[in-house]
Amino acid sequence: MEVITIESKAFMQLMDKLDALLEYVYSMERPVVKDEDEAWVDSREVCLFLKISERTLQRLRTNGKITYSCIGGKYYYQISEIRKLFQERVIKSTDECLKDLIAHHR
Repeated sequence: MEVITIESKAFMQLMDKLDALLEYVYSMERPVVKDEDEAWVDSREVCLFLKISERTLQRLRTNGKITYSCIGGKYYYQISEIRKLFQERVIKSTDECLKDLIAHHR
């Protein structure tokens, strides 16, 4: 085992640089959405937590019942849109399923 020694001043400068790097990395993390209704979830999550099929979700898109965004062939929905489906009783799932979806997405 090889031991390397450095001056304490050099060590402190190195630690300061590491702390700055750590702060930068943390700042680059995915931003936390403050309003959960503005969060986006994908089709798989919607189907899994609301216990509906992909075909049902496709039918909702086709009939214009839910707005969505398609990026790279993958569909995304805002939580507010899913909540609207509950309020209009378009889908018959429980409020607990929606809460699970929101909690899982965080």
